[in-house]
Amino acid sequence: MDDHNNNKNKKALFKEVFGDSSDSEDNEQQTQQPQLELELEEEGHHQNPSWEQIKEIKGLWLCRDFLSPPQQSSLVSAILNEGWFTEPSHNQAMRFGDLPAWSSEISNSIRELVLLCDPVDLGTYDEAKEACPFPSDLLRREPLFDQLIVNVYQPGEGISAHIDLMRFEDGIAIVSLESSCVMHFTQVDRTDCDIKMDPPMSKIPVYLTPGSLVLMSEEARYCWKHEINRKPGFQIWEGQELNQKRRISVTLRKLCKVE
Repeated sequence: MDDHNNNKNKKALFKEVFGDSSDSEDNEQQTQQPQLELELEEEGHHQNPSWEQIKEIKGLWLCRDFLSPPQQSSLVSAILNEGWFTEPSHNQAMRFGDLPAWSSEISNSIRELVLLCDPVDLGTYDEAKEACPFPSDLLRREPLFDQLIVNVYQPGEGISAHIDLMRFEDGIAIVSLESSCVMHFTQVDRTDCDIKMDPPMSKIPVYLTPGSLVLMSEEARYCWKHEINRKPGFQIWEGQELNQKRRISVTLRKLCKVE
């Protein structure tokens, strides 16, 4: 009961700082859709979420326990049941606008999880913004995401260094499933980046486990390329090469408005 009341207090405090983040009518409609039991408070798995701020890169946050093992299994089943990957040559699916119900649940869970984040001391308004894994203006937008990419990577398959296209707004979420991997971030040439940064740094490795969530905004979104090289010798963490299996990634983004 105390944890539940504490969570309500945390969300009330964040709403006081950032404002309301969702529309009740939209939420009401979403509850009528089939559920994957990703709801945070009902399952109780994420009442004290563990956020890790990647300090070298502003705007890069990691939640390693975003989805429990049962939630991961449910999500993998829902993805495969879409019928997108029935052929071996099919390894990517993209959807825009009206997304599957399970992706809406992920979006709702991300918003809820950010509201539950527990900075030691919110302090001033600016300090509260820094302690939040997602900027408040992004957290308030509706929908939070309207574009989905699901990739299926076989062992040895990855993705080259890139920055997501500028047709998408700030704020990107990536959920990892089935296999651990190391994602590397590399600072872009300063002439290609509008945000002032310290001198370019070497590659920053981030260890992604199954069920983890990565949020990228601000400098992490615009000033750092990210890649996953799963060729032999590149997937090393703490001196050990990772045992690679099939990996599924779910990426959520928001299209820019057309003027």
